[in-house]
Amino acid sequence: MAPTEKRVRKTRDNQDRFERPGQFDKKERKRTKDRKLKANLKRLDKEYAQTVSDAAATDYLLPESSGYLEAEDEMEKTFKVRQSEIVGGVDVSTANKALDLKLNEFGPYYVNYSRTGTHMLLSGRKGHVASMDWRKGELRAELFLNETCHAATFLQSEQFFAVAQKKYTFIYDHEGVELHRLKQHIDVRHLEFLPYHYLLATAGETGWLKYQDVSTGALVSETRTKLGPTTAMTQNPWNAVMHLGHSNGTVTLWSPSMPDPLARILSARGPINSIAIDRSGYYMATTGKDKSLKIWDIRNFQELHSVENLPTPGTNVSISDTGLLAVSRGPHVTLWKDALKRGNAAKPCFGSMGGKSDRNTPYMSHLFAGNKVNNMKFVPFEDLLGIGHESGMTNLVIPGAGEANYDALEINPYETAKQRQEQEVRSLLDKLPADTITLDPNSLGMVDKTASSTRLSAKELSEITIGAEKQKKKNMDIPGVDVDTKSKNSGLRSFLRKKTRNVIDERKMRVQAQLDKEKALRQRKVKVQHNEISEDHKDLVGEALGRFS
Repeated sequence: MAPTEKRVRKTRDNQDRFERPGQFDKKERKRTKDRKLKANLKRLDKEYAQTVSDAAATDYLLPESSGYLEAEDEMEKTFKVRQSEIVGGVDVSTANKALDLKLNEFGPYYVNYSRTGTHMLLSGRKGHVASMDWRKGELRAELFLNETCHAATFLQSEQFFAVAQKKYTFIYDHEGVELHRLKQHIDVRHLEFLPYHYLLATAGETGWLKYQDVSTGALVSETRTKLGPTTAMTQNPWNAVMHLGHSNGTVTLWSPSMPDPLARILSARGPINSIAIDRSGYYMATTGKDKSLKIWDIRNFQELHSVENLPTPGTNVSISDTGLLAVSRGPHVTLWKDALKRGNAAKPCFGSMGGKSDRNTPYMSHLFAGNKVNNMKFVPFEDLLGIGHESGMTNLVIPGAGEANYDALEINPYETAKQRQEQEVRSLLDKLPADTITLDPNSLGMVDKTASSTRLSAKELSEITIGAEKQKKKNMDIPGVDVDTKSKNSGLRSFLRKKTRNVIDERKMRVQAQLDKEKALRQRKVKVQHNEISEDHKDLVGEALGRFS
């Protein structure tokens, strides 16, 4: 039988876009002395190269492309085109998606969308909460809670959603039935759900960041930020790190496995109003009450662009899947294209700037006259921007805002009920532990090059062992004997209560011996007080028998 020919892998032009940064160097692999480890690393490198090549090949087969609004000549500006003109020029199905709900009684409204973009969640500040399939116009649940509601978010699917109410946070199902009251989440103002970890993150007036596992119901982590009330919060979709904005102008990055922030960024001279992160997890945009708008490259924590003189402070900021930047200032909504690129030509500017071609003028703008924008969310896989304001919600048509090609195995906007159930089971089986949330998720599964230098020597190991034996000998790892306390308040007795009754180990036996000694000393003290024995009395029999214990 003739030997099979070795497959030659073709290097493609667009392969750089699919390369993972920080991949293991081949030179480091050659230095490895362990043959088994070297063979495994070589196999992983081949699989990685094949995966990158296949991903680059499928990019050629994507049928759709995103189209932007373009001007006919240099004198025409796209930000002067009104929404009425856009709705009148698009097809009927897109025009029907430009919702405009008039809800004047219970505003201002907070709007949010499911990961698939098919369902919308409305939360009015005065207690009106509604979940609906906005594409079909079907109302799924409507609640009138008669108390303040600050934020709302869908959980693993559109079947469940959480609402941050006046004091506690509640979880409801798709019919509006209350399922849980999270009593440990008090005065919450911001909600974020981590879909790959099944964690509900909350922050608010108390200055605590808490993670609740919605699959088990356990409180995974609660961390005190020590920076006062949280003014803004969002998640990085790439590594699930939480970004919190504070009143002193700093943005802190948090992981549930760390008690301190992973990083601190001074982004404004006043309180942070809003934070947004793009889908790739590389860029962050912030707005502050000092009329500043800043864009950061959070891979190296460098500032890309800084606008210090906004006409009025930016209240909300959002980034679409294609990189469009949206900023709201009171009733004004302004969008820029290519604002996440480097260079002075990409810096966001207002107006036409005297017709200069090397300035990033607004892509689109809209004015809600006599109104005020409360929050903004781009609709996934749609050229729409959802605006929650004081008199309801509005969907603005933004050409080029949505991702044209989606991965149906990851997020399917057209999934059926059966596919949704199967996807939920798969996501539960693939749920990531909370301690895998790090700044660089690529470090998980990599070879630790410093492992050999961090190993303890034989002398250090012996010192640790001798120190543990000394602690056991002197009973330093258990509570001490205290004759003056009552029997029921003894620290030794409470220690035994915490230990499992059916488990008897060496430490528990030492605690029991200490407890017997404490009991004998307490009885001796009582006899001395009643003049039954003298203070210098010695039990010679007990001392003699004690040699054999």
